[in-house]
Amino acid sequence: MNRQLHTAALGALFLLSTTTLAQDIARTPDGRPDFQGIWTNATQTPLERPEALGDKRAFSAEEAQQRVQDSIDRFAQDSAAIDPNRAAPEKGAPIGLEADWRFPDSNVVTVNGEARTSLVIDPPNGRIPSIAGPAQDWRSLMLARPGVDEFDGPEVRTVGERCLLSVLSTAGPPMIPMIYNSVYQIVQTEQYLMIMTEMVNDVRIIRIDAEPLPANMVRWMGDSVGHWEGDTLVVNTDKIHPQQSFRGSTGAMKTTEWFSIESDQQINYRVTIEDPSAYTQSWTAEVPLRALPPGNNIYEYACHEGNHSVTGSLGGARRHDYDAMVEKAQSNAPE
Repeated sequence: MNRQLHTAALGALFLLSTTTLAQDIARTPDGRPDFQGIWTNATQTPLERPEALGDKRAFSAEEAQQRVQDSIDRFAQDSAAIDPNRAAPEKGAPIGLEADWRFPDSNVVTVNGEARTSLVIDPPNGRIPSIAGPAQDWRSLMLARPGVDEFDGPEVRTVGERCLLSVLSTAGPPMIPMIYNSVYQIVQTEQYLMIMTEMVNDVRIIRIDAEPLPANMVRWMGDSVGHWEGDTLVVNTDKIHPQQSFRGSTGAMKTTEWFSIESDQQINYRVTIEDPSAYTQSWTAEVPLRALPPGNNIYEYACHEGNHSVTGSLGGARRHDYDAMVEKAQSNAPE
């Protein structure tokens, strides 16, 4: 798959007010902004700001352009032909992903004219305010039980490894880019906004102007209910499945998302996350989605075809269990 993920212009403007878009934008038959299309949020901008940058919220235009060029040069180098006579890598040396598989994007996220140093904009240091100490997410609590090992069974493996959801949080909430497959298709009606991800082909359905689901209806990706504030779609999500965790979040996580159209080439996306069991305070990120060129589409992502990761890991663990049992039996055997 060879996608051209083009770089977003450095002058993007984030618009969230109820008086937002004065310019002409595509609209649905009911007069709402039309979000439909194929989009990507791929970027080189990290979720959290490197600690060395401190409270530096944005790069200068020159710094941002240099980062774009460095990324282009780096990808060209990674894509170059490999010397067939090269020596074997040293034992234990890391082996990276092939350049043509990663689909990197040189784009630096730019909002309100700022070339951001991180997707997280609040707290001001650009870092997720995680609670120190033992995590309270479902998997961490399972592993904290006496005698429970991370390879005891599939139930304690990650949902991404089990192909139950997108890896990390591509589908959201929050909708955070991955190193590859950070592509979305949006289909919109008066009552619904459907977002399908290329990663694992998760489908998230946002119900517009609907009543919240009963408290006992816990779902993957939660219960997302949207409403319009001018030309901005505001989405509140709760009742997220407890096994769905993002950076230590729990089933108590709640999110508020804002979707607005900056131009026919960009959707501005902002998300605020609250979870007192995982974070010392709420935190906010901004992640624009950019239109892919015509002809691009969502491709099938068949996660479990030929995937032996879980069975291999559990099988290897059972072999270790057996070897330990045999060793113990032999050490206790009479001479």
